[in-house]
Amino acid sequence: MVEQGLIRAAQSGDRDALITLLREIEHQVYRTAYYILNDEQDAMDASQEALIRIYTKIGSYEEKAQFKTWVQRIVTNICIDKFRRTKPTVSIDEHELVFEDKQNVEQAVMSSYLAQDIQEAIGQLPDHHRSVIVLRYLQDFSYNEIADCLNLPLNTVKSYLFRARQQLQNMLHEHQKGGVSG
Repeated sequence: MVEQGLIRAAQSGDRDALITLLREIEHQVYRTAYYILNDEQDAMDASQEALIRIYTKIGSYEEKAQFKTWVQRIVTNICIDKFRRTKPTVSIDEHELVFEDKQNVEQAVMSSYLAQDIQEAIGQLPDHHRSVIVLRYLQDFSYNEIADCLNLPLNTVKSYLFRARQQLQNMLHEHQKGGVSG
């Protein structure tokens, strides 16, 4: 949780406070960008753009919304804009598996494949559904925080989450059926 004193100091022009603040949020900014864009390089670019925007706009932050909501609104909007400008692609990069216990190798492989399937399925969602899924399940935002972040009515957020979960479930079920018969 970002300290309010640090935010106020950054808003008052304290450059060191602003840099400390950016360092505290950079991981969550990247994580959101990565799960929305599903591409490491694009996520790094979007994160950098978001951090620069936060750096330049910190003075406009008002405590009407929580700081993390304000930050997530910035990164989500940048990602959605970036996603609209480029055609989505599915990454086929292999992720390195590290096996700590030889008896759990099969479980680790299955978990890795499941995580990759989920990530690919999230990447196939429409951007408004992907945004709410990322904010809810990867950033642990409440429904109200998502509504504030995306500037949506609460019922719309609930509806998007419901539909996104249904879509994910259908995609994963179809993938599983395809994997069993294929």
